Amino acid sequence: MAPTDRQTPTLALAHALAAAGRGLPVFPLSATKLPALRSPHRGERTATHCRGECGLPGHGVHDATTDPAAVRALFAAAPRAAGYGIACGRAPHRLIGIDLDVDPAYGSDAAGSLRQLALQHLFTIPPTVTVLTPSGGRHLWLTGPADATVPNSAGRLAPGIDIRGYGGYLVGPGSVTAHGRYRLAPGTAHLTPAPCPRALLRLLTQPRRPPTATSGTGRAPTQDRRGEGLVQFVLAAHEGQRNTRLFWAACRAYEHGFGNTLAAALTAAAVRTGLPEHEARATIASAARLTTGRNGEANDAA
Repeated sequence: MAPTDRQTPTLALAHALAAAGRGLPVFPLSATKLPALRSPHRGERTATHCRGECGLPGHGVHDATTDPAAVRALFAAAPRAAGYGIACGRAPHRLIGIDLDVDPAYGSDAAGSLRQLALQHLFTIPPTVTVLTPSGGRHLWLTGPADATVPNSAGRLAPGIDIRGYGGYLVGPGSVTAHGRYRLAPGTAHLTPAPCPRALLRLLTQPRRPPTATSGTGRAPTQDRRGEGLVQFVLAAHEGQRNTRLFWAACRAYEHGFGNTLAAALTAAAVRTGLPEHEARATIASAARLTTGRNGEANDAA
C-alpha cells in the first residue's frame, strides 16, 4: 500500500497541471480513485442530472479542465487529493483508455486477448503513452476522431479489458492510491497518444447486440444460469477481491439485460463475503452507470 503524506496533494497538483498543459482535462481524485470533491447535490433528488451547470465544483469528471487557474481552484477545494483524473473523449485529444487488467478474478490474460483481437481484426496497437497501474495492469492511451464517440465498457471487448471513453476517466500517472502509485511505463514518457486503429475503433463503437430472445416467462432462457454463475463468482471472492468481483459480475449482468433483476442477489452475495451493504450497492450502481449510461452519465475510472 502506498502511504500518503503532506507532499502528496502538492505533487498531485503538479502532475495535474503538467497534464493540463498538454491539453488533457483534469480534476482531483482521492486515494480511492474516486472524485475528491463531494457533490454539492448530495441528498437532492432534483439535481441528479447536473453536470456542472450549477457552477459549483463536485461533479466528478464534469469538473475536468485544462485551465491552470481552474485546476488550482479545484485542488484548493480538495486539500486531501492524492491524484488526478483525466477526462476521456474530450477535445483536443479525445482520449480513449484501454485498461488491461491482470486481476486473477477475471481468469484471463487481458493483454493476450488484445493481441488475439488484433490478429483477428487485422490491426496493430501503435507505440503510445502507457501507464502502469499498482495492480500490475496497463493503461494504453489512444486518441479518437471528432466524429466518433467511444462509450465506456467493462469486459465487453474481452474479459479483463475495460474501455474508458466519453464520460469516463483515467487515473493520471503520478497519482497515489490506496494500493500504490500510477506511473508511466519506461520508454513511453516522450510519446503522445497515438490514433486508435480504425479496425479497433469499429469494435469500440459498434452497437450493442440486441437482447436475447425471451421465453414465455419474459426472461432469456439462459438468464437464470448466467445469473447463478455470477452470484457464485461473487461468493467465491476473497478479501481484496470482493469489490472487483462484484463490479465485474454486475457489469456482465447489466450488459446482458438482467442487471436490475440480479442486483439484490449480487448485493446479498457481496454482503456474505464481508462487503458492507452500502458499499455493495454503490459498486452495483457504478456498474449500472458504466454499462447502461443510467442517470445520463458514466463517471467511472480506470
